[in-house]
Amino acid sequence: MCSSDLNAHPTPVVIYAAASLTAAFTDLGRAFAQREPQCAPQFVWEGSPSLVLKLQQGSQADVLATADQLNMQKVIDSKLTAAPPVEFARNQLAIVVAQHNEKRIATLADLARPDLKVALCGPTVPAGHYAREALRKAHVQVQSVSDETSVVALCGKIRLGELDAGIAYVTDAASQGLTAIALAPEHAVTASYPIAVLTAGSNRAGGERFVAFVGSAEGRRILAHHGFALP
Repeated sequence: MCSSDLNAHPTPVVIYAAASLTAAFTDLGRAFAQREPQCAPQFVWEGSPSLVLKLQQGSQADVLATADQLNMQKVIDSKLTAAPPVEFARNQLAIVVAQHNEKRIATLADLARPDLKVALCGPTVPAGHYAREALRKAHVQVQSVSDETSVVALCGKIRLGELDAGIAYVTDAASQGLTAIALAPEHAVTASYPIAVLTAGSNRAGGERFVAFVGSAEGRRILAHHGFALP
């Protein structure tokens, strides 16, 4: 557990977090460490399915934050949660393009154009699942040129010019200097982010403190600053 003795050696709190939380949780971790100097946050950023698989295969972590309820449910079913998860943030899906949108993409229907290179996250990745849901609502079929493992990977390829567009979260576009094109209201999909303390870690007390901090007024302010909606 985290010691109140400032001379004690810091006790790491290992936090597995969905890739779309990277920017926000980096700031949350910094603020948490200032408040709890003996709790040193150590983050692992990956797509939610990859994080869940690591835990199911025996990796140790104190906290898990996923970008959907489905992947969190797998951890619950594996009896790896120490307490019921709580929803701490929500996110909106968007079409993500390079900053100047030279291809003049405006709607989901545009993503079906044959002159575009478009990719989605894989279907088990929350952003990929949400993207396919939005496309079904719009009755649009898109051929994904590659199924990416995380929104960070997807946005990175757009930033490098390897892709013309993709579907990710508005927060990812903002953090990577890309342009987010809002979906029509009838096609919109809201992502729900749960967080839970795990049984597989070695610092449950530190995990509980971090989860409490995420839900605190300061934690919510940081999340809102990064573009997340608050439940």
